[in-house]
Order: sequence, then structure tokens, then C-alpha cells
Amino acid sequence: MHPAFSVIFLTTLLGAGQGLFLAMFTGQLYALARFLPAQEDQFYALGSLVALVLLVIGLGASFFHLGRPERAWRSAAMWRTSWLSREVIILPILMALVFAYSVAHLMHWTQPWFHIGEVLGVDATLLLGLLGTIASFALFVSTAMIYASVKFLEEWHSTFTVVNFTLLGLASGFMLAAAYSAYIGNPLVSFFGTWAVVLTLGALLSRVAHLRRNARLKHKSTVQTAIGVRHTAVVQKAQGAMGGSFNTREFFHGRTPETVRLVRNSFLVLVFPIPILLISGAYLIESTTLPILAFLIQYLGLIAERWYFFAEAKHPQNLYYQSIS
Repeated sequence: MHPAFSVIFLTTLLGAGQGLFLAMFTGQLYALARFLPAQEDQFYALGSLVALVLLVIGLGASFFHLGRPERAWRSAAMWRTSWLSREVIILPILMALVFAYSVAHLMHWTQPWFHIGEVLGVDATLLLGLLGTIASFALFVSTAMIYASVKFLEEWHSTFTVVNFTLLGLASGFMLAAAYSAYIGNPLVSFFGTWAVVLTLGALLSRVAHLRRNARLKHKSTVQTAIGVRHTAVVQKAQGAMGGSFNTREFFHGRTPETVRLVRNSFLVLVFPIPILLISGAYLIESTTLPILAFLIQYLGLIAERWYFFAEAKHPQNLYYQSIS
């Protein structure tokens, strides 16, 4: 498939935003359970605002791959059967919850006498955080299922797609939370950093398993099945045109196998071992900059990972367009 950078930024930015919000809420629960002096409403308010900004930028990126952006609202109409429609509905709900979560903490911070958070005796930040958590995981599933539900793209049609989208989003979000807390000196930095490493390792196991599964795939569609000829040696000599077409541009990345392998090897290094080593180094020397560098490198690797995710999918229509002369 042809990797559209608008979709690459959409999925990676949404994942990081969702992961950062979940990190903020998880950090709040951890601090409450351990009675830590990290109950800083300012920390959670600003952190969730950063998560909201990532979600907004990701939403903005999505408009660049729409043929008629003014009709984008219609994409929510098929929510009963379309995972894309469900994503379109859940995303603004999540954004509203993240915004409300931030405002609730902001009100606690600026006006502690005004208990905006009390709802039936329960802190509203906890209630909003719980609802936001449910919406975040629903969005992870909806976004991933847009691709995992496509049966004829066998590289995507797997539970691994959902698991990878979720774990990579969580890993990048907790990595950003570690960078954010290290930068401002919040004591939760070790909590976020530890979970960033755990989630990154989990994502590594899942992604490698997905790569191994795809490497062993035996595609149902072949040149023989495409034209109905059972001969063992069928080679296409021409596609019926002297140059490229919509089909060759839209459903094929146009890069050499060497380039695709380079991207795969690059993201395997940038997303997993380097950020883990940087976070580990930050523990040893108590650095405030290494976690920031870890997030930036990991996000760069996530862009490469998502490019490879799209490029790896072999559309059956390309059986008819393997050569142009």
C-alpha cells in the first residue's frame, strides 16, 4: 500500500496523545494510592493539555487525505458497521473528556476553595479520568480495526494490529510523560519511566511477533488465481499501459525492497532499544534531558514503523501491475 503521511501522523499523534492522557491519570491514581506529595493539579492540568494538543494536531492531519474535507462530518453516519465512523465519533468525545479533566485540575490549582471536582462525593477528576480511559482504549481499538478488519490485506488482518497500535501508543505516551515530569522535576518521573520501558518491551515482543507472522504468510491470491491459470510459471510482461496509473500510485509505495528493509531495521532500533537505553541512562545519571531525547527518537521511529506498516501490506490488485513494459 501507499503510505500517506497524513495518516501516519494521524495515527502516531493520536496514539501519543492517548498514551500521555492515560499516563497522567495513571500517575494520579498511583500518587493517591501511595500518598505521595505529587498531588500537583498543575502537573496533571498541563500534561493533559499537551495530550489534547496532540489529539487536535492528529485530527488536523487527517483532513489532508480527504478528497472533500467539507464532507468529513458524513464519515460518522455508518457507525453501525464502520470502524472509521466509530473512530470519528469517539475522538471528539475523548477530546472533550481530556479537556474537562484538565479544566477540573486547573480549577483545583487556581481556586482550591472551589470544589468543582465533587460529584456525589467523588473527585470529578477521577470520574473524568475513568471515562477518558474507556474512551482512549475504545479509540485505540477503533483506529486499529480500520486496518485489521480488511480481510484481503492479510498483513493487517490480525489481532497483532490492534495490540501493536495500543502498546506503541501507550509506550510513546508514557515516554512523553517521563520526559515531561523529568523536565519540570516531578517525583513521578521514575514511575513513568519504568512503565515506558515495560510498555516498550511489550510493544517490541508484539511487533516482532507480527513481523514473523507476516514473513510466513502464504497469500491466498497469486498470479495464477488472479487470471485463472494453474500453470506454475506465470509471469506478467505488461500492465496494459506505458507508465504509471492511479492503481500503481495509490496501492503501491514505489520503493525498492532494499529501502523497505532499511525502514524496517531503522524503526526496530529507534523505537525500542535506543529509548530504553536512554531512559536507563537517565536513571543512572539523573538526567533531565535524556528522557526528552528518548521520546523524540522513539517518535521518529514510530513514523518509520507506521510507514512500514502501510508499505508491508500487499494489495491483491498489484498482481496485475507488477511491470509496465
